[in-house]
Amino acid sequence: MADDRSPDPAETGDAPTALEDGIAGLFDDYLTGFNDADADTLIDCFYLPATIWQMDKGYVFDDEEDLAENIEALLEALDKENISFSEFSVVSAHISGTTALVTLDWRQESSDGESVFEFTCHYHLIFDGDDWRIAMIVNEQ
Repeated sequence: MADDRSPDPAETGDAPTALEDGIAGLFDDYLTGFNDADADTLIDCFYLPATIWQMDKGYVFDDEEDLAENIEALLEALDKENISFSEFSVVSAHISGTTALVTLDWRQESSDGESVFEFTCHYHLIFDGDDWRIAMIVNEQ
């Protein structure tokens, strides 16, 4: 008799690893920070110093105060655009030791459900011994 049940992901090697779960958790927290407009949650996602490349310029944030100022300005700008919901899909992810490269396609919409921004970001992550953190973001135009 043929066994028609789906194979166990752990048996096929398709189960997420603890590292992948940690990265997924980081981006779940990051997304929550955007959807709740919570600067502290967003700041906790970063490993300092962190670099953010946007509009062809790189900005280095050496401490939480500098990063907080940038994040609060970003949250204010999103509020002015009436952004009420953000979501992302994973385009690619590669883990190598204590670093990872992850590319996400983002979509941000207004309270009436209209898509306002769609963009791609590339993230360089560092495992700090306990958690994955964002060390660099490159924002595509």
